[in-house]
Amino acid sequence: MSSSQLLSIVTFIYGLSAVLYITAWIFEKPFPGKVATWTAVIGVGGNILGILLRWVETYKVGYGHAPLSNLYESLVFFAWCIVALYLYIEYRYRNRTIGAFVVPLAFLAMAYASLSPNISDRIQPLIPALQSNWLIAHVITCFFGYAGFAVAFGISIMYITKQRRTAAEGPVLAHVPGTETLDDLTHKMVQFGFLFLTAGIITGAVWANSAWGRYWGWDPKETWSLITWFIYATLLHARLMRGWRGRKIAYVSIIGFIAVLFTYFGVNLLPGLHSYGTQ
Repeated sequence: MSSSQLLSIVTFIYGLSAVLYITAWIFEKPFPGKVATWTAVIGVGGNILGILLRWVETYKVGYGHAPLSNLYESLVFFAWCIVALYLYIEYRYRNRTIGAFVVPLAFLAMAYASLSPNISDRIQPLIPALQSNWLIAHVITCFFGYAGFAVAFGISIMYITKQRRTAAEGPVLAHVPGTETLDDLTHKMVQFGFLFLTAGIITGAVWANSAWGRYWGWDPKETWSLITWFIYATLLHARLMRGWRGRKIAYVSIIGFIAVLFTYFGVNLLPGLHSYGTQ
């Protein structure tokens, strides 16, 4: 079995897990939730196995590089980061409802990687700019940061939904964590994402200096990474210095994740040194 075939199976597994989480949440049944958790665990295992298998395959075709160099490979790693981080949160908070809002994001990432006609899963040689030891450090830190923001986004949607319907909550929202818990968890996930995004920008700057002879060049990807960083820095500053809580934080978190998505996908449509990300 090739890595692409295995990762296609993982796409199905994440989709099944997402459906089970949503089913457990809507119908208030614990059994689908337990199955969803173990399905997600299997998916995470298959996901990392697929990444390692693809790494081995790069050596077989004579390239020998970490499978983190194009859009397909980054989406696969992004999905793994999201589910792995979510499973830790589920273990820590003992609440599976969050999975109904987070795991679908990983499924969509994998589905886009596997099914989009514009994304190739073919293993390709690294272009000169990517032939650096900084590749792994930069990509891993950035995507752990993105995963933190993705989880914060899902929790922010939960917060807004629950707050708007608190007066007539009903059974569907009864098992959603309280607004204070969701607000605190959003803040923690943003802190987590911000830390790794900062590390990603720093490692990217060092990498840029070795590849292009400058630390910063206002390339579209660099510019939007900085914009995203400022959005989340504003969120953290507003919470610490202005005492922002609740809905304000949730809305800024959502705006920040939209900026993440544009940094990740939209910027690839613009000319720049990071255009290899569309491969």
